[in-house]
Amino acid sequence: QVQLVESGGGLVQAGDSLRLSCTASGRATSGRPISYYAMAWFRQEPGNDRVIVASLRWSNGDPYYADSVQGRFTISREKVGNTVHLQMNSLKPEDTAVYYCAAQSVGSSRYNIWGQGTQVTVSS
Repeated sequence: QVQLVESGGGLVQAGDSLRLSCTASGRATSGRPISYYAMAWFRQEPGNDRVIVASLRWSNGDPYYADSVQGRFTISREKVGNTVHLQMNSLKPEDTAVYYCAAQSVGSSRYNIWGQGTQVTVSS
């Protein structure tokens, strides 16, 4: 069973940068290794639904970004290992949320593996 562990959250000021990391470990059960999984970052503010921030598919190197973070956030995947990063620059108070790493196993139609979440707080 694949597990995701996030790190890198914290409290920063507006305009600062943070880098979140997510490492996948465990045994892939879909017949394809973890490196084939699509990976994404979501975030959730109190009282709101979880929304996607950025994603990166194995088969297509073009990443997806939500409009709210386009040009400020960068999702990347290490060439060796199963770690995905979210580089967040020019942070704004509205970026404050719990950030979740998610993976979509091969054959799944949705992101079906989730990390525990990491808090990002941006003060003005």
